[in-house]
Amino acid sequence: MQLLDSRAHTRLIGASEREAFHLELQDSYDSPEENDVFRRWLEGGPEDDYEWFEGWLSTVRALTARGVVMRRVRVVTVPHTDYIRWELELARLNAEAGERIGYVPRHLVDANRLTTFDWWLLDDQTVTFTVFNPSGQIAGSVVTADQRIVAYCQQVRDYVWASAVPYADYVGHHTR
Repeated sequence: MQLLDSRAHTRLIGASEREAFHLELQDSYDSPEENDVFRRWLEGGPEDDYEWFEGWLSTVRALTARGVVMRRVRVVTVPHTDYIRWELELARLNAEAGERIGYVPRHLVDANRLTTFDWWLLDDQTVTFTVFNPSGQIAGSVVTADQRIVAYCQQVRDYVWASAVPYADYVGHHTR
């Protein structure tokens, strides 16, 4: 497996030709790129300056404009953590850029059918796993093309996607 930093990982996702699928399982993340913005959101409410997020949104727009399907499922604990509430606000931008996002309340899925790590499945050929350092901060991603791992992640993707509530429905009914 190869360790990638966030820029190399984003380039790999951006090279997808058919589909980029992301499974998120954490209720909060310690990401250097987001920590200050999240802290400001906690201190003052809604964030309205999304310039820091534009690089990612550009990647999403470019992929979806080429016809690449971009999907994400977030398995979340209810009641939501502050981080998930913040992500629900940001998800509107992802959806407007063309990403399909689904939410699954953690208590409604079989944990034995999930993985323990977040990952991306790219074109049903490559899996990247998020790596966390001992303090919980995101350290990068590791990449594999091992077909047994790819096949397992395909099964998990199909399971969680079938269980997921689309973002617009979720935010309309599960966040009040």
